[in-house]
Amino acid sequence: MEGIVAVLKPPAMSSNDVVVDIRKLFGIKRVGHLGTLDPEAAGVLPVCVGRAVRLFDYLVDKQKEYLAEISFGIATNTQDAQGTVTERCDTIIRSEQLTAVLSQFLGSGEQIAPMYSALKYNGKKLYDLARSGTEIPEKRREIVIDSIQLIAQTAPNRFLIRVKCSRGTYIRTLCADIGSALNVPSHMSFLLRTSSGPFDLNRSFTIPELYRLKEANRLSDSLTSCEDALQFMPACVLHPDRLRPSLNGLETNLNRPVRGFVRLYAADRFLGIGRSSEGSVKLIVNLLENDSDFR
Repeated sequence: MEGIVAVLKPPAMSSNDVVVDIRKLFGIKRVGHLGTLDPEAAGVLPVCVGRAVRLFDYLVDKQKEYLAEISFGIATNTQDAQGTVTERCDTIIRSEQLTAVLSQFLGSGEQIAPMYSALKYNGKKLYDLARSGTEIPEKRREIVIDSIQLIAQTAPNRFLIRVKCSRGTYIRTLCADIGSALNVPSHMSFLLRTSSGPFDLNRSFTIPELYRLKEANRLSDSLTSCEDALQFMPACVLHPDRLRPSLNGLETNLNRPVRGFVRLYAADRFLGIGRSSEGSVKLIVNLLENDSDFR
């Protein structure tokens, strides 16, 4: 009963609330999510259970995909529909105008993190500082927008866009920046994360669905194994006589050169994550439940 479960988080539920529910469902304290979703946003929230929490650094940086609705004519202090209105105008945006500016946001760039966010300054969360009226310097982040496209017009001055981007991208800030490019106030009125790394909506479960699986003694059906979650890494199989040094944290020579992070195996048994270079590999994340059989 360990691995990664992709939770379909509803609006009005925090990411930490999801973690609390997963702990109760699985009866395991070692639980952590792979990237916060704002409370009012919905979508895929992968949660690591048990030893899978060791994979955080290798899964959290994967590409994210979102469906977002951008609304023109109104700006808010939080850049989303929950904030206080700070600006209004009657300008009507046409789909051709929006399409014309979207390409400006492709590729690498800097984004100013919103004041109403969970980022910290001097140990305090920005949204707490914003509510108290504290002035702080801008926090800039390097982001990458891999693709951005207009999907549909949902209402007058409202448009649905699809965005594929790097970790740390604030879609509500992106929506506000798109409005600035058109010289029109704007905000994000809806957000759905459709995928996070290898996890997508097709393999996600609501909290009620997980409780029903538990009642049917099928909760393990919701889990993606650590091995399957790391399929983006190349596989590397150790010869049996090279296994013991690797388990002891020593570098082990390979028959063929492999570079970077790998899924490491001994015969058909998955060991964990190895780091390989210069014809050798070292086990850096041991995911064996019991390695005494090898020692």
